[in-house]
Parts: sequence; structure tokens; C-alpha cells
Amino acid sequence: MKLSKLLIGMTLGLAFMASASAQTTMKISISTAQNSHQGVAIDTFAKEVEKRTAGRYKVQTFYNGALGGERESIEAVQLGTQELAFSSTGPIPNFVPETKILDVPFLFRDKAHARAVLDGPIGQEMLTKFDAKGFKALAWAENGFRHMTNSKRDVKTPEDLKGLKMRTMENPVHIAAYKGLGIITTPMAFPEVFTALQQGTVDGQENPLSVIMSAKFDQVQKHLSLTGHVYSPAIFVMNKAAFDKLSAADKTAFVEAAKEGTKANRARVDQDDTNGVAELRAKGMTVIDNVDKSKFVAMLAPVNAEFEKQFGKANIDTIRNYK
Repeated sequence: MKLSKLLIGMTLGLAFMASASAQTTMKISISTAQNSHQGVAIDTFAKEVEKRTAGRYKVQTFYNGALGGERESIEAVQLGTQELAFSSTGPIPNFVPETKILDVPFLFRDKAHARAVLDGPIGQEMLTKFDAKGFKALAWAENGFRHMTNSKRDVKTPEDLKGLKMRTMENPVHIAAYKGLGIITTPMAFPEVFTALQQGTVDGQENPLSVIMSAKFDQVQKHLSLTGHVYSPAIFVMNKAAFDKLSAADKTAFVEAAKEGTKANRARVDQDDTNGVAELRAKGMTVIDNVDKSKFVAMLAPVNAEFEKQFGKANIDTIRNYK
């Protein structure tokens, strides 16, 4: 009797050890703070993966560029030294050129339009372009509409930007557009931006309200202009080989977890867009909220003509007119 109890105990113990050792840990990272629209995205994703795989997969979350800037994280995912990343589309065109078109200035009317394009056939077909580059793109999420801040002066018209040194993302479309506005562009990884602003290496930067708030740019920037010049998507990416090793059920679990992360992410962006201006004004920023966007569009006409040649006018119009 004692022997059989001992055997049962040993069997249960071995079973427990086997199940414990069966858990696979993966990493996902962002360049922004945990208390941000990106933090909400990966926290929700990690919770959903663990729940949907019954604890067989655990996702460790890293914030504030702890594993490197966005470009470094995307490279790590491509190489397989990191399984997952959540990134804006800043560095993505350097890996998947087809995504460049999404960063054309004033391409999207509003968030509803952008979300419909990304969730519809255009966006879903674009996700498949990542496969050949060593990624599995799990879902489009959101960074938000980008606005300009600086430490020098109010920006009401494009002429006010002339000569300002602005940090830009490491994105060829953004750099070309901002040069067209007379900005002195300084491409820089996000974790370096606060210090560069603080030290006066650059005069300003441009980001969605969610980023401006979570990064506490109000501490080093005085002027905010609601230019809404570019809609910035974000994306969950996974190393393709790591994804391909998953069972069919687990593949579905990861994709569905990313969709839940996207819902939480977009809800936080909406919240930040609703409350952001009042909060930043209360912290001492001067906010220009009556920017004449038509003047910015007119100034960008030569650059947009180049974009039409590069991406095809029909392709740009298809996105612009999508309903």
C-alpha cells in the first residue's frame, strides 16, 4: 500500500515537472513606457497568450527600450534572437518596403478611416508581405496621428517649421516629407529622444499625443501644434520560424491575442486623444489646435508628386478613397 502511494506520488510529481518544463517563455518589447498605449497593447497580448494556451506559453514584457530601440527590436525578431516585438511603422519599411505607402502624409482622413483600411483587404494583404522577410505579422495596431512639438516657437503654418531641427523616425517617407516642409531632419531611435530634446541637440519632434504624454515631452517642449500630418500604424510582429513551430491551435491563439491587444491599444489612443490636449495645457504646453492643414498639404505637393511616382497614384488613391 505504501509502495503504491509512493509510486502515485512520484508519478504525479514527474507529471507536474513535465508540465512545468513544457512552458515556453518568449519576449516582447516596446520603446515607450508601460503606462502607454503600447504598454497596454503588449500587457493585454501577454495575458491573452497565457490564457489561450493554458499557460504553456508565457510572454515576458519589456518597456522603455530595455531591449533596444524599435529598429533594433525588429532586427532581433528577424534574426530570431527575440521572438516578438510591438513597433510603430517607423523602421518597418527598412525591412518590408511595401509598408512605406502607409506613411504618406495626410493619407488618412481620420482614425476610423485608417482602422478600416488596416483591418480590411488592403491591410490584411499587406500583413502577408512580412512572411518573406522572416516575420509573422500578427495584427495591425495603432500609434495614432502625429503632431509636432518644439522648444522654439508656435507652429501655425508650414513656414513656421523652416530651419527647425526635428527628430524624425528612421523612416524614409517621413524624412522626405519633412525636408519638403523645410525641417532639418535628424533621424534618431526613440529611446534617445528625451535626452536630445533636453540637451538641445534637436529643437523638436513629432509623435501622437499618446507618445507625447507617456514620454513626458512636456518637460522639455513648450509648443505643441495639432498638425495630424501622418497617421502612424503600429504592429505586432513575431519571428516567422518561431511562429511556424506552433501548433495550429496555438497559432490561432497568438493571432487572437494580438487582436485583443489591438483593441486595448486603440481604446487607449482614443482616451489619450480625448484628454491629451487639456492635460498637456495644464502641464504648461502652448497648444495650437487650429492649424490650417490645407497649407501643409499645399507645401507638400512636390513631395506628394514623388510619392505618387514611387507608389503609384492609383494605389494612393485607393487608400485615400477607401470607405
